[in-house]
Amino acid sequence: MAIIWGLDLHEIQWNKFKGAKMFNRAYHLRRTKMIVYQMAMIFCVISESVGTAALSDYLDQQDAIQQQHPETKVHNNDFIGAASYNIFVGVSVATIFGAAFFFDLFWPERHESKSVRLAWKISGVVVSVMMLASALTMTIITATHSARITGTDAASARKFWAEPAKKPALQYRTNPKAIASVVFAWPGWVATVASTAILFMSHKHDDELGPRSNYGRETQSVPAIQETEGKTATV
Repeated sequence: MAIIWGLDLHEIQWNKFKGAKMFNRAYHLRRTKMIVYQMAMIFCVISESVGTAALSDYLDQQDAIQQQHPETKVHNNDFIGAASYNIFVGVSVATIFGAAFFFDLFWPERHESKSVRLAWKISGVVVSVMMLASALTMTIITATHSARITGTDAASARKFWAEPAKKPALQYRTNPKAIASVVFAWPGWVATVASTAILFMSHKHDDELGPRSNYGRETQSVPAIQETEGKTATV
C-alpha cells in the first residue's frame, strides 16, 4: 500500500470505526477527541445547513419579488451575508477537526514536524474565533433585524411579500430555520473551543510522553487492548 506524507494508507480500514477500536484506551485523550471533535463538526454543520435553508428561502423570495416588481427592492442581505459567513465557518470547522478526527483514528502514532503541529494549533484557534464571530453575528442579526421592501407603499409591500411561493418570515427572529441555526451555532462554538483545547493538551502530552496513555504504555499492545476492551473493560 502507498505511503503518502509518511502515512501508510493501509491503515485506512473500516473496522477502525468500531467502538472497541475508536474508543480504546491505548492513546491519550483518544475517547475525548473522538467525541468532542465530532460534536464540533456536527453542531457547526447543522447550524450552517439550517442557515443555508433559510438563506435560500430569502434569496428565492428576493429574486421573485424584484423580478415581478422591478421598481421595488428587497432588503434582506444582512441575513444572507450572516448565513453565508456561517456556511464558510461551518465548513472550516468541519475541515480542521474532521481532518484531526481521521488522522487520530487511522494514524494515532504518526510523526508530525513542528511546523505541522503549529499549523494545527493556529487552525484550531482561528476557527474558534471565526465560529464565535459567526455565532454572534447570526444571533444579533436574527434577534434584531428584519427584511423589508422599499420602492412602494406599505400595503403593496405586504402584498408583494406574500406573492412568492416561499414566504420566509419578515422578522428573522420569527423564522424557525434562522432560530435553529443560531441555537446550534453556540454549542458548535463551545465544542470548537473544547476541541482546540484538547488539541493543545494532546500535543503537549505527545511531546513529553508520546501519544500513548499510561495504560497504553503499560501494555504496549494496541491490538490486545482493543480485543480486551471489546469483551470486557475490567483492568
